[in-house]
Amino acid sequence: ATCGHGCKYGECMGPNKCKCFPGFTGKTCNQDLNECGLKPRPCEHRCMNTHGSYKCYCLNGYMIMPDGTCASSRTCAMVNCQYGCEEVKGQVRCLCPSGGLQLGPNGRTCIDIDECSTGKAVCSYNRRCVNTFGSFYCKCQLGYELKYTSGRYNCVDVNECVTNTHRCSLHAECLNTQGSFQCKCKQGYRGSGFDCA
Repeated sequence: ATCGHGCKYGECMGPNKCKCFPGFTGKTCNQDLNECGLKPRPCEHRCMNTHGSYKCYCLNGYMIMPDGTCASSRTCAMVNCQYGCEEVKGQVRCLCPSGGLQLGPNGRTCIDIDECSTGKAVCSYNRRCVNTFGSFYCKCQLGYELKYTSGRYNCVDVNECVTNTHRCSLHAECLNTQGSFQCKCKQGYRGSGFDCA
């Protein structure tokens, strides 16, 4: 079994056939599966899709039970939580459906934690952090693209001179560099490389 494009979140089962791990989809298993859109719906009340998974939470006035169902709770209704609540030793506490969210100053609504600016997120070399509501993901740096090479996914340099995505003058030569490019005016011309006269 060989899969030329690789199986990012899955296993190669036959010639270019991937079997995706739960929570992922696509020919190369590189796309997140939105479990919240599946029938039957995985959550009783509300659903939040996450990378490779999902989280269930309840409508206001209900609390999430250990089995993931929602039970009516008078105390929860009184607290008026955004994403349901839990009762611990008689104390009512509002919940947030993801580790990338935290309770706001009012103790009822959830606010996003920007993992990229707090330094909680660690992206490997050549990747930059992109914050999302409740989470984050790592994306290739500008000038690089995700490619499947030597058995794994890597961010490789885009050769702007070959892909013709440079802005060099017609009278300039394009020189590819790591993550970028340079323009040099041809012999007999002078200028910045973007403008040559």
